[in-house]
Amino acid sequence: MTLSLADFDPRHFPVLVNEVVEALSPADGEVLVDGTFGAGGYSRAALASANCVVWAIDRDPNVISTAGEVEQQFPGRFHLLQGCFSEMKELLAQEGISQVDGVALDIGVSSMQLDEAGRGFSFMQDGPLDMRMGGDVPSAADVVNDMEEEDLANIIYRYGEEHKSRRIARAITEARQEAPITRTRQLADIVSRAVGQKRAPRGKKQIHPATRTFQALRIYVNDELGELERGLEAAEQILSPGGRLCVVTFHSLEDRIVKNFFRERSGETARVSRHRPMAQDGEDEPTFEMIFRGGKKPSREEIELNARSRSAKLRAGRRTAAPAREREKAA
Repeated sequence: MTLSLADFDPRHFPVLVNEVVEALSPADGEVLVDGTFGAGGYSRAALASANCVVWAIDRDPNVISTAGEVEQQFPGRFHLLQGCFSEMKELLAQEGISQVDGVALDIGVSSMQLDEAGRGFSFMQDGPLDMRMGGDVPSAADVVNDMEEEDLANIIYRYGEEHKSRRIARAITEARQEAPITRTRQLADIVSRAVGQKRAPRGKKQIHPATRTFQALRIYVNDELGELERGLEAAEQILSPGGRLCVVTFHSLEDRIVKNFFRERSGETARVSRHRPMAQDGEDEPTFEMIFRGGKKPSREEIELNARSRSAKLRAGRRTAAPAREREKAA
């Protein structure tokens, strides 16, 4: 069943929803996981396409009311679990579920979070400098006011891919000596003055000077890249043979992690030598096969209807019968 954006909550249009449902291929009787519930776009689409059960996960407590609406729409077939999607194995185990048939992940911040000034994700409207998706962790204001200048520059460079990170970090540390930085517009103005505004090349969209800094702080505050890495491993652990994993990313740092995960797990990463013997006990057996090559991007029509989809990319793989790799432990 092909869906249009008119079928969804106008606050949040699910990106690449038809492509995700096609790759996820829900079937009657299957159990699926929507690891990033948000406004419930993927959950609704999966539930509407087959008589399946969806377990949704979200760490943001603000989604509870939306989850209640989906539960009423699909009684007995939808359930919300509060927590991080990297904890999906443990959360589902508490419900007596050890294996599922599909996992969908939409990485990053939702449109609802961006549009709500009080969450502090966006510089487009003034609000408290927060950026937390949920949980008791330091806010973005804590980071910019307390972190050493060099560490702050490293965060902005690593997670924002901002080449003027040192200039921005210096401007932030100088500004906070005058007064604490507590508002989104306040930080955006500091960054804009430090970076300056250059005209975009012909035919390119103008990007606000603070975009990469805000992205970096959001990723750092919520440990988004670590969450993604752990989430991919957790999905591998709980997917049954033939189960599908679909991941939508929005920038190169996320996409690189997903691409490398699928390349390694599908056996596409070349061995050092063709003479090197395969490891025993299935260690190197592919745990995924690709459903399609490369990453799918939104159509021109979708981008025109939802500009935020323009940087999205979908990658998807199907679980093999090989044992899951051991989950990597943090150093």
